[in-house]
Amino acid sequence: MNTYLSIIIIFFLSIALSFNAVAQNLTLSGSIKNGHRGITFASVSLDKTGIATVTDSAGNFALKNITIGNYTLMINCIGYKPISHNITLNNSTTINLVLEEAEMQLGEFVITGVSKATRIKENPVAISRISSIQINTGTQSNLIDVIQKNTGGVRMLKTGPNVSKPFIRGLGYNRVLTLYDGLRQEGQQWGDEHGIEIDAYSIESIEVIKGPASLMYGSDAMAGVISFIPISTDTASNKLQGKITNEYHHNNNLIGNAWYLFQNKKKLSLGLGGSHRIAKNYRNRIDGRVYNTGFRELNLSGQAGIKLNKSVIDIRGTLYHSIQGIPDGSRDSLSRMFTIQQMEGELDDIKHRPMVSDEVLNSYAPAKLHQQIRHYRIYMKHAIDIEKSKLDYTIGYQKNIRKELTHPSNLSQPGLLINLNTLNYHLIYRLSGNEKHTTSFGINGMWQMNSNGRATSFPIPDYNLFDAGIFASNHLKINRFTISGGIRFDTRWLGVNDLYTFIDKATGFTQRAYTVSHPEQALQYQAFTSNFNGLSGSAGFTYLINPSWHFKCNLSRGYRAPGINELTANGLDPGARIIYQGNKNIKPEFSNQQDIGVYFENELIQSSITVFHNYIQNYIYLSQQADANNLPIVDAQGNRTFSYNQSQARLYGAEFSLVTQPALLNGFKLSNSFQFVNGYNLDPVFKGKGIEGAYLPFIPPALFNTAISKPIAVKRKYLQNLLPEFEIEYTAAQHRFLALNGTETFTPHYLLLHASLQATVLDTGKKQLHLHLFVNNLLDTVYQSHMSRLKYFEYFRDSRPNASGIWNMGRNIGVKMIYHF
Repeated sequence: MNTYLSIIIIFFLSIALSFNAVAQNLTLSGSIKNGHRGITFASVSLDKTGIATVTDSAGNFALKNITIGNYTLMINCIGYKPISHNITLNNSTTINLVLEEAEMQLGEFVITGVSKATRIKENPVAISRISSIQINTGTQSNLIDVIQKNTGGVRMLKTGPNVSKPFIRGLGYNRVLTLYDGLRQEGQQWGDEHGIEIDAYSIESIEVIKGPASLMYGSDAMAGVISFIPISTDTASNKLQGKITNEYHHNNNLIGNAWYLFQNKKKLSLGLGGSHRIAKNYRNRIDGRVYNTGFRELNLSGQAGIKLNKSVIDIRGTLYHSIQGIPDGSRDSLSRMFTIQQMEGELDDIKHRPMVSDEVLNSYAPAKLHQQIRHYRIYMKHAIDIEKSKLDYTIGYQKNIRKELTHPSNLSQPGLLINLNTLNYHLIYRLSGNEKHTTSFGINGMWQMNSNGRATSFPIPDYNLFDAGIFASNHLKINRFTISGGIRFDTRWLGVNDLYTFIDKATGFTQRAYTVSHPEQALQYQAFTSNFNGLSGSAGFTYLINPSWHFKCNLSRGYRAPGINELTANGLDPGARIIYQGNKNIKPEFSNQQDIGVYFENELIQSSITVFHNYIQNYIYLSQQADANNLPIVDAQGNRTFSYNQSQARLYGAEFSLVTQPALLNGFKLSNSFQFVNGYNLDPVFKGKGIEGAYLPFIPPALFNTAISKPIAVKRKYLQNLLPEFEIEYTAAQHRFLALNGTETFTPHYLLLHASLQATVLDTGKKQLHLHLFVNNLLDTVYQSHMSRLKYFEYFRDSRPNASGIWNMGRNIGVKMIYHF
């Protein structure tokens, strides 16, 4: 009996075990794609089970030995937005999912500096791409700051929160070319006190070339190119679509609002948008509110596209209007409270100016002394298919008006009024080819007309300029090698007109003499013409060692014609608080740069290291004028005098990045980056002089960033995903600074902490609402950036701690909301 009972128990137990074995052998398989392309090395895991895998080369995956139950499927991949998907498994199941682009990855395509869209991995030039996700989640007050956060080798020279000049690998101003939708941006970029005239809310992506890009763009692209690509109507449907952005920053009470609408109607696409930003003076724990750093900004844009049988026409127009404060840093010597200028010239006693009231410091109203910048742009792009070849051309017109109100006794009299008109043209012809071989030829350039209005300062003359360059480029793929190169020749003609001035006895202001018969006129600018020519080019290759490793090497020669300010400047730039003196004997600059990069990418790690060396012939630099005691020469208002000189220069540095995203940690991401650059003036006079002349000015100190983020899956009606992030930003001390004649001073190291939380409040597919909360400078650290011009806005010598110059922004808490429909 016991024997039969044992047999029955064993029989039923074996059946139960067999059912259990079947239950533990469920399989979840499927594919992960972006569009129609499978995503390789995507991490696929079941939350809280330890069951995980990665996708194969086609984007397919399979998770095995799963029991019946409810699970959360986690998908992560570097370069894409992580997703979580709830799933109930009763039997083996197949599921196909789509990932959206999140951040730059090496397989992405770029269009800047190449004749056609090219993968970053196959482009030998050091180039980076900043996606719409990175731009939309940016917590900075302007676009250049967003670029610095997301791109190694790019830093900013700041004059307050809204004025940032891009520096690429230690070089800035006219050495960095800015593009808007492929159109060369022209807006008196030699000036210190205004930023780039572009609507930040309208930008879809940004591409950055690090190193000479004269091959495609000619003069002024010697340090690199920053290309802003605006929102396109190409992806719009027949239904009206749009994007609304609202943001608020508590530090300077910035309020920003933007709206963009776009729609396709068969072969016609239309777009319309606008934005408005307003901010008070920013603040920190040392200075309190920093007087005259508030701003207002208004933008409007419109576009229309037409698709024909063998061509596409795109017409766009933009309007930019900015009112920006002009800080001068004047203070009461004892209380360190900011003071306000109310008189002119010798009647203006800097030491006894009245202090700025709290009401004025806390107001949105612009200060009486401010600058106004208006920038208008209209252009047409036409792409034509000619059998297997393609012809693209762009024609554009820009008008930039820069006005500075610097006379408190007569606010209707501008201190500066400059009108710049620019006609741009660009044509490129791509010969018939295939994916492995492309040859292109092109010509581009501009025609400029600059004129001074009825002002009192004339830092540059009236002039006409014509610029033209022809180029040829070739792109060839041979097995694992991709070889690119080209050559270009540029010529520039410059014609400067006479400009006479006189002193108006009634006002005491310098005025322009519009007739040559004025009895007291003086010739400030004498007419002359100049021609500049330059040969530039590049050659490089990439080598795909295996699917994870690839290598880049590029040699490039850049060219830059002297800017109008470097040749002719002869007067005060009120906003910059600098008296410039030009040099007509300056020659064009030529740079010779070598870049080497090694890149690695797999399912866990994305890493890169690039090193560069740049030797510049005829390097143009500003030298501060000093008296017999080596003290800076200043006028009654403390404005310093700088003149332009030339020598040879050398810069070298490196950029390193490491992003890790372990598959088993369900979206945990650790990002690290490090960058440095050193710059030396090779003039024999400064050999061995160290900080007394051997170092180039405005060389950014070394920077280390690390960020940690981890997505949190939340499945609520009005809260669907969370992504917290914590960032550490460490800036090293700058010991290599230009101390000659007090040009720069030592800058100590500092560490900043930042935190943010991204939330998807609504996502129905067609409608999305994203919320972004952030705190920059979490600990309210007091610091001065080496790349801040305000650091040197000081009238008094004071031995007290923290009593020199203006300090950077303190803690800033903000919120941004973006609604897509």
